[in-house]
Amino acid sequence: MEKILIADDDREIVQLVAESLEEEGFEIRRAYSGRAVVDALKEKDLDLVLLDIMMPEIDGLEVCRQVRNELMIPIVFLSARDRELDRIIGLEVGGDDYITKPFHIQELVARVKAHLRREKRRNHQANANGPLQFQHLSIDKDTYEVWLEQEKVDLSTKEFQILVYLAENRNQVLSREQIYDAVWGRGEFGDLNTVTVHIKNLRRKIDPFNDLIKTVWGTGYKFVGDHK
Repeated sequence: MEKILIADDDREIVQLVAESLEEEGFEIRRAYSGRAVVDALKEKDLDLVLLDIMMPEIDGLEVCRQVRNELMIPIVFLSARDRELDRIIGLEVGGDDYITKPFHIQELVARVKAHLRREKRRNHQANANGPLQFQHLSIDKDTYEVWLEQEKVDLSTKEFQILVYLAENRNQVLSREQIYDAVWGRGEFGDLNTVTVHIKNLRRKIDPFNDLIKTVWGTGYKFVGDHK
């Protein structure tokens, strides 16, 4: 049974979401403060986190910053902050999705299921394939580790999945729509600017000189690394 942590200081929201997800067969854990979230994540047996931003003790953004480098499960922000800048910040600190309040519970459940389906598919594919090796870059799909030269690079789940998708389709121009469909799922709810933000973060971490991920203006992106 897949385990989901719902973290929100609004106990009514936690109860509503918990009941809906329990009806779908998920095991639910609850946290009502940022500190409680950090403690719960130390167990490392969760499959997904629904994380409010405005949390007591430690806000959700800081929680994500603290755990993202060691936690490779999906983190989905729930927030009443609905400005585009807020969404961008949520993604930049390592969130995989950003859902604004008030939300439709059916949409939330659908997104949770979609994230978990993709994690299962990714894990299956990782077990079937070896690392991707390029001249200066190594991508290990089993361990979720990326190495640039001799230095380990910490990526969020979605940054890692985008990098793998680009690398596996080396020298092909991929549109934002293709990348979104491959990483978030075809027909899922979302904003294509999410892709732009994640690729910006990815470049900052692994590609400071823009040698690996090229922008093809008006079309999309292309990974041009040479196999080792």
